[in-house]
Amino acid sequence: MTDDLVFESRDLDAPSLAEADAPSLPPTLNERIARATAGLLAHQKDDGHFCFELEADATIPSEYVLLLHWLGEENRPLEAKIAAYLRRIQGVHGGWPLFTDGAFDMSASVKAYFALKMIGEPLDAPHMVRARKAILSRGGAANANVFTRILLALYGQIPWRGVPVMPVEIMALPRWFPFHLSKVSYWARTVLVPLLVLQALKPVAANPRGVGIAELFAVPPEKVKHWPKGPHQVAPWSQIFGGIDRVLQVAEPRFPKASRQRSIEAAVAFVDKRLNGTAGLGAIYPAMANAVMMYEALGVSRDDPRVRTAREAIDGLLVETGTEAYCQPCLSPVWDTALAAHALLEAGGEAEARAKAGLEWLKPLQVLDHKGDWAEIKPDVRPGGWAFQYANPHYPDLDDTAVVAMAMDRADRNAGSQTYAEAISRGAEWVGGMQSRDGGFAAFDADNTHHHLNYIPFADHGALLDPPTADVTARCISMFAQLGETAETSPRLARAVEALIAEQREDGSWFGRWGMNYIYGTWSALSALNAAGHAPEAPAVAKAADWLLAVQNPDGGWGEDGMSYRMDYRGFEPSPSTASQTAWALLGLMAAGRADDPAVERGVEYLSRTQDADGLWSDRLFNAVGFPRVFYLKYHGYAKFFPLWALARYRNLKAGNSRRVTVGM
Repeated sequence: MTDDLVFESRDLDAPSLAEADAPSLPPTLNERIARATAGLLAHQKDDGHFCFELEADATIPSEYVLLLHWLGEENRPLEAKIAAYLRRIQGVHGGWPLFTDGAFDMSASVKAYFALKMIGEPLDAPHMVRARKAILSRGGAANANVFTRILLALYGQIPWRGVPVMPVEIMALPRWFPFHLSKVSYWARTVLVPLLVLQALKPVAANPRGVGIAELFAVPPEKVKHWPKGPHQVAPWSQIFGGIDRVLQVAEPRFPKASRQRSIEAAVAFVDKRLNGTAGLGAIYPAMANAVMMYEALGVSRDDPRVRTAREAIDGLLVETGTEAYCQPCLSPVWDTALAAHALLEAGGEAEARAKAGLEWLKPLQVLDHKGDWAEIKPDVRPGGWAFQYANPHYPDLDDTAVVAMAMDRADRNAGSQTYAEAISRGAEWVGGMQSRDGGFAAFDADNTHHHLNYIPFADHGALLDPPTADVTARCISMFAQLGETAETSPRLARAVEALIAEQREDGSWFGRWGMNYIYGTWSALSALNAAGHAPEAPAVAKAADWLLAVQNPDGGWGEDGMSYRMDYRGFEPSPSTASQTAWALLGLMAAGRADDPAVERGVEYLSRTQDADGLWSDRLFNAVGFPRVFYLKYHGYAKFFPLWALARYRNLKAGNSRRVTVGM
């Protein structure tokens, strides 16, 4: 151990006289944990919850600007700040990437350029010239994805024949039909339904400044017809659906007006029903924005409560400083609060009371009396989950629910109480009822595995579905096991463990669907297997731990970027270390019984060296994913609570008589 990691048994907030007389000595591990705890608690809201920024790429702030102008609105001071943000995150290649230091992305670049031109950036400005050259050198805006093409069609920049047909009559399809809304993911559902109305009505943006981007097309925009396929869209399914689309291109304008009107009314009713207080449709930006445009296209007054709700939800996503601004894709208060509570419970002491304040805030947000879309597949399951956002009762998710339940259970254990027993029981009941047929668990739905739908032209992003994933399955295993279930007594736990082990890659890692990436997935799986009673020497555990050791960076940390989500995964590709990914690796290794490994000490030293003056850490690079290869995220809170969690667990294990982690996470 190095000097700065020496353990102290005294009170964490009371430095000794010797330390006061020797300020040049490096902080002890306890002092680092105390500083991190204080730094994290400084972000806690008065009512006990946490909500950190959630940043995506250039597309969301660009779409926000374009939405304003589609509606005929302007906000020059705000737009100037968004322009400053977009200029700062422009890539060295001249375009815009999907994550920090990432490769050029056509769709993000087209949207960012369009937004900057809309704001009023001079076309001969160096950043605009570089962007234009980068886009044209790669074939031009005609190579943008389907969602970007829809936006361009709404602005009259390309004809609607350049967009795959998604007729609003989809709303009337029966459940047995190959395509049905219940067969796609929650996010696809909420984004798609208002978009169906827009595609039926084909409105054109108000565009008060009359801005267009014809200069970004290598072929005349009016001749744009075919769209590039997603990397996953291969024959024969793509050919079949491509043929269907060609038929729809001809037939759709001739559909009966009466059935079209009924379908539009059904789509509007779907949206009206799912507007959530201040959270808007689905509580995610694309769905919110499409809802606003749908109401506008239908002529609904902007004073209508539905429109005000949708607009207020969007504006609530803005992050504005003195010089820059951007729009978040959604808000993450439940997720942030639950994870911060875990870190504070691990830190212990007075931090436990602050963790409980967060849990008290979470408790009434449990959805107990509302069956959301998930109930179409699981009608007999009682509700009991938590959503990711402040309000999203139609769409609670299993990951949040498991993490909240485990934090509540740990708090009850520590206090010797049953304060959260009923909430935990209902949460576990709902999660258990949402198990998919293969034994795994998905984020929002069960058995959302209609993989043929990812081949329709509209799904060039390859993220139309919500199938079971290793990381969510692992979290559910962790919860069941922490609550006392075993593979011998619980068939659902046994099936889930079997499904999780089956997902392990040959190199020992697990794919991380919701966090970046194999480091995240492997930490999640190791935590689950430890909770389920798998010993460190169990083959799956030992192989995964060895993989984590093998991918440690020379600086002692761990790192992985969005390139790891490539279709043709060839093995781990090193990336600069980040605080959050280093913490995941450490937590995974400690769950695998490797707390005494020198690699763990080096990881702790890395976190010690990179701790900021406020006691916290920051990730420059993105650390999560919305849709692999399409949409990436940076949770600003991850670098705040995960490193504290890892350091506190390391201290607790090293100071105790056992190296076994006794909780699910």
